[in-house]
Amino acid sequence: MKMVSFAEFGGPDVLQLIDAEEPHAGPGRIRVAVRAAGVNPVDWRIREGQFQKVRPIELPAGVGQDASGVVDEVGEGVEGVEAGDHVFGRGSSTYGEFAVLSAWSRMPEGLTFEEAAGYPSVVETALRIIREAGVRSGQMLLVSGASGGVGSAVLQIARDRGITVIGTAGAANQDYLRGLGALATTYGEGWVERVRRLGRVDAALDLAGSGVIRELVELTGDPRKVISIADLGAPELGARYSGVTGDVPRALAEAADLISRGKLHIPVEKSYPLAEAAAAHVDSRAGHTRGRRVLVV
Repeated sequence: MKMVSFAEFGGPDVLQLIDAEEPHAGPGRIRVAVRAAGVNPVDWRIREGQFQKVRPIELPAGVGQDASGVVDEVGEGVEGVEAGDHVFGRGSSTYGEFAVLSAWSRMPEGLTFEEAAGYPSVVETALRIIREAGVRSGQMLLVSGASGGVGSAVLQIARDRGITVIGTAGAANQDYLRGLGALATTYGEGWVERVRRLGRVDAALDLAGSGVIRELVELTGDPRKVISIADLGAPELGARYSGVTGDVPRALAEAADLISRGKLHIPVEKSYPLAEAAAAHVDSRAGHTRGRRVLVV
């Protein structure tokens, strides 16, 4: 099969489309013929070697953890799914023609493969950090860098739970945030005062890693109410870094429920062929994403 791999840490140019042996579904796993793979910031962070001290990997290595596709192998002990089912989920080396998934859910009616590939990691992350922030119905949540995949999920999940959200993003994404139910404002000079004018902040999420932890602590008044998924230095200022994956099967089930009820929709900003994985990483790293980027197989 064709898959994207890298043999050394570095920039996007280390990514290669190679011929590789097909993986197979072991116990408790399924294999899918991949139709689309989600592109996440964690993918290029791993490629750059950012996590080697905490989660080392051996090279050469595949890329990607989210995928949608058609089940074609079912491992021992797996029930409730069979060959031919359309699923989306989390696995490993998903930038390829086949991938093994460790967690999955049936795709909701009406969802395309491209759309479905964009949900697994971002919804799991959104649910996890909302829970870790301890924010409840009637409270105010500040989301820094709110227009990307995780931000799009956070805004919609929070709205469904009765939480008011202030979202920061670039000028071009203000209407997008408002369309998702957020109170929107731009980042840049004076952003802290603009947020204060919108309301008292009970908790804050840093999704972009743009060096705003100190300001988020100031706005919440409590570093324990600040969660980052993008700034490894957040704990130095008393905030929390959330990088440990939670209950993925439960998150996928909740995602499917939210999508089916019309409470969650994350648009695909751009799709790329598998051979253009490097370009997808360049664009993902540049930020300013509205929704998701996916690779189409």
